[in-house]
Order: sequence, then C-alpha cells, then structure tokens
Amino acid sequence: MHRLFAEQLRCATEVTGQVDLDKLGELVSAAYEASDRDRQRMADARAQTHDQVEEDLLRTREFLDTIVENIPIAVFAKCAKDSRYILLNRAGEDYYGLPREQMLGRTPEEIFPADVAHVVNEQDRRVVASGMPMFLEEHLLEVGVKGHDRVVNSRKMLIRDGAGDPQYLVGVIEDVTERVTNHERISHLAHHDALTDLPNRSAFNVELDERLERAQEASTGFAVLSLDLDRFKEVNEVLGHPVGDMLMRAAADRLAAEADGAFVARIGGDEFMILMPDNARREDVLTLAERLVEVIRKELEVDDYLSQVGVSVGIAVYPDDGVDPATLLANADSALYRAKREGRARVCFFESETDQELRDRRLLQHDLRQALEQNQFLLYFQPQARMEGEVIGFEALLRWNHPTRGFVPPDQFIPLAEENGLIIQIGEWVLREACREAASWPRPLQVAVNLSPVQFQAGDLERSIHQVLLETRLTPTRLEVEITEVVLIGDFTRALNLLRRLKALGIRIAMDDFGTGYSSLSYLQSFPFDKIKIDRSFISNLEATPQSAEIVRAVLSLAHALNIPVIAEGVETEAQRAFLAHEACEQMQGYLVGRPDLIERYLDLVGVTVERRLYA
Repeated sequence: MHRLFAEQLRCATEVTGQVDLDKLGELVSAAYEASDRDRQRMADARAQTHDQVEEDLLRTREFLDTIVENIPIAVFAKCAKDSRYILLNRAGEDYYGLPREQMLGRTPEEIFPADVAHVVNEQDRRVVASGMPMFLEEHLLEVGVKGHDRVVNSRKMLIRDGAGDPQYLVGVIEDVTERVTNHERISHLAHHDALTDLPNRSAFNVELDERLERAQEASTGFAVLSLDLDRFKEVNEVLGHPVGDMLMRAAADRLAAEADGAFVARIGGDEFMILMPDNARREDVLTLAERLVEVIRKELEVDDYLSQVGVSVGIAVYPDDGVDPATLLANADSALYRAKREGRARVCFFESETDQELRDRRLLQHDLRQALEQNQFLLYFQPQARMEGEVIGFEALLRWNHPTRGFVPPDQFIPLAEENGLIIQIGEWVLREACREAASWPRPLQVAVNLSPVQFQAGDLERSIHQVLLETRLTPTRLEVEITEVVLIGDFTRALNLLRRLKALGIRIAMDDFGTGYSSLSYLQSFPFDKIKIDRSFISNLEATPQSAEIVRAVLSLAHALNIPVIAEGVETEAQRAFLAHEACEQMQGYLVGRPDLIERYLDLVGVTVERRLYA
C-alpha cells in the first residue's frame, strides 16, 4: 500500500518539485475505485463458486441416488444405534415385498416376525461390536416375499462418523438362486445321463475307483456287471428313436428299481454297468443278474407299443478277475460278449481261458479298423501256371502285418472284417492295388482277386470295379474275380444279375473252393463260369485217400463236359502235378509253382528286366 502511494506521489510531483494536490487526489481516488472493483469481482467470484459447488453436490447426490435406486440387488442402510431402516432401494422393495414407507424409520421388530427380527438384530449387534463386515455366501433367507427357498449372498458393514463412532449399517442382498440352481443342474448333467438320469460313465468310473480303493484297504471283494439290451436296435429302426428313447427310460427305471441299492449307471447307447455292494456272495450276484434278465424280458409298454427287449449280463469279480479298473471292465465286457454269442438273455461269469480268446478276437477286430489308415495291409502274389509250368497269371492275396502281432493269418482277420463290414473298404483296396500292379506289368498276365459275399450284399460292387478299371487302365479281360457259392446263397437272383453285369464288362468269373459246398452243381447250370478252382483240401489228400482222387476226377470230368477250364489249388508235389496232368487238368497253383510273396520276387515272370528294376 505504501509503495502504491509513493508511486502516486511521484506521478503528481511537477518538474519544479511541487506536488499537484488535485492530480494526487485523482490518482488516489482512481486507486480506491479500482480496489473496490477488484473486491467486488472477488466477492462475486466467491459467490458464484459457492453456488457452483452446491449445484455440483446436488447433481452428484441425485446421480448416486439414481444409481442406488436402480441397482438390481437389494440395498439398505440402518441407523447403527437401533437398527432402524433409513434407506431401501427399489430392488429391496421387490425383494422384501414391502413398500419402503412401511420399512423406513422402523426397526426389525416392527417389520419381521419375532424369530427373524431376533436373528437380524443379533447380526447387526455383532457387526457394530466388532466393526468387521459380515459376509454370508449362498444361504437360505427366510424373510420377504422372495425369501422362502431363495438362496442369497448378503453383505453387511459398519460406517463410522468423523469421531469414529458407529453411525450406519449398510448392506446388500443378492439373490443367486437361479445361478446356484443352474450350477447344480450343470453339475448334475456332467455326472448323469441326460435320457435316463442314471449316473453316466464318468460317475461310474469315479465310483469304481472309490470301490477299488475301499476293497483294497479292507481286503473285500465286489462284482461288476456289464449289461447290454438285446434287440434294442430293432426297436429304433422299426418304431423310431422317440419310442426307443421311451423304451430306454423304462428299461433304466426297471434296472434301478430291481438293483437292491446297487450302483446302476448308463455308460452309453444300450449299455449299462452295475456295481454290487461289497462282499456280495456269488450266489447273490447271480440271483440279481438273473432277476434283471427276467424283468427286462417281460414286455415293456411304451406309448401303446409292446416291444420284447431282453438283456444280456457279463460279470467280473474283484479281485479274482482283475485288480484294476481296466482289467475288471474288460473282463466283464468279455463275459457279456460271450453271453450274447450264446443266445442273448443270458448271464455269464468271466471265464479266463474262454473269454480271453473272445477278448483277443475283439481287440483284433478293433485293430483291424486302423489297419487301412496306417497302411498295415500288403498284397502278396502267387503264380498260376499251365500244367507244363508256363505262368499265366497271379492270384492277389491279402496279408496283414500287425505292428505288434506280426503277420495275422487271413483266416483269422477276414471273418472279422466280414462281421463288421470293413471287408467292403478292404476289398476295394485289394482290388485297386491288384489292378494297379497288374497294369504295370509288361506281360499281359491275368490277376485274380477274391470277392467276399459281403461285397455282393452291400455297396455298389459293379460301380466300384468299373471305377477301379478306369483308374488303373487295366484291360477288363485281364481281371478275374473269384467267388464262393456263398455269394449265390440268399438273394440268388440279385447275385446272378450282378455276376452277369460284371461278365458283360469283360471280367472273368471263377468259382472258388469248388466241391466244398452243397449247391455247386446247380450253380454251374445257372451261370457260365470262366473257371473252376478245385479246393486245396482235395489236392492235399490225393495220395492219401482214394476218395479225394475220385472227387477230383469227377470234377474234372464234369468241367470238361461243360467246357469250363479247371485250376487246382494247393499243388505242392510232382506226384500231384502228374496226377492232375494225366486227368487233363488245365492249370495249377501251389508251392510247386511258387509261394505267395511280394511281386518283387516275380519281376522276371511279369516281364520286368534287371535294368528296369534298377532305374524304373
């Protein structure tokens, strides 16, 4: 202030040193006026700031009120001193089923029943006394319209004032009934079959592991039953899957009802498993299994349909039939497989020697499915020659080089492939590989391929053979297909028509294993075969039994009368060859001519030179 006055005095002093009082007065007056204006501006600014703050606080309060009001979970606040409600949002009104006017300003005693009010007050007192929040997870709440049988998560905490004294109790209640119910439903579905509501494979495996652990600790035993419904596939095919589902549920209900508390599970399809109680006697296990067979054998009424469905049962016992889950289940399954093979609707206990053979058979059948994908099949070729020794062709023979078993005999795996239908894919592979190989030979030798009866009964054999010939560019007359009379048994007309269409393509047709069946002669009359193959069993006994020699003579005489060439299989000795030549047999096949082997052994016979072998 002094500096301001000194500056004004300097400005009012003239050159002569005299002070101009009028000018000084004007300057001082102007300074005061400016100071007044500044003070007014500051006052106005402070007033404006206070109003702005008040307005902002109001907006914030309204915003928070809106948020709390619209939070989709119940929110409440109470006075910490007497638990009197002072705030309740809209979700709280919905939850308690009361308008807030009937709750605000009131204590729990004035709102809830006495027993509920007592619990609420006790909880409030504990929070106020301890100052610690209270959390209750997934508990049943007993108050309010939605309180009964509702599962909630609740939180309650203490708010203190500036002096640190208890002021408010603030709480939230979240209804998690649907979430808990859904979680329980998902958990249930994870361990139960959706169709029958029985425990599923996963639950059964857990139960089996626990049972094994308990049995090992207590040195007790128990039985595992493997069950499979008989003829259930027919129900689905004839009556449809909806009826099949109803039948499956009915069968599951009966099994569960008759199992006397045993653990019953559906492990998939029409398969069930049962775990018998510990130390159940063998007689009791057999009695239960036979009762289940009898119960299921009775007619089940399903939506106005009556369907006769049976059940087969295989039984394995711990520890005699296995001490680990995999062995027990495999042995129970093997016993079941035998029960079904012996006529179904039967009960079989595991028998080590018998069922091990069946189990090996099923394992081999399982491995057979991977053989094509993993290139485990090979084609061997065995020469076919005229009686004087000239090679005229080869028969393609399938071999399976199993990765662990080595070479599996064809008489073991071919019937398995025919049982499960894989012979259709395998047969097509053999046909394609044989034709591809023969098409590469410089000499136009014939190649013979065996066809399974299953290939005639299923699939489009004519289209498949035609496609292979086109792909490999093999002349059709160089292909000879060998069939047995089984092809013609059953749908004779259809098989005969198919053979005629194949012959029309130029393919040669030979009857294999002639003389071993029942109707070979009548089939020769029905179809003009290009060749007859005398079965090796007659050739091998030529020198030992006169009957075999007479049968061979009769077959050759018949073939000559019908003008059908004959090839004899299994020729191994010069004496056998001489006999056949004397009886005017045209061709032979056997170890005397050459053993089945990879085509590389016979490259000189098919016309491949040494140079081509090295540089082709």
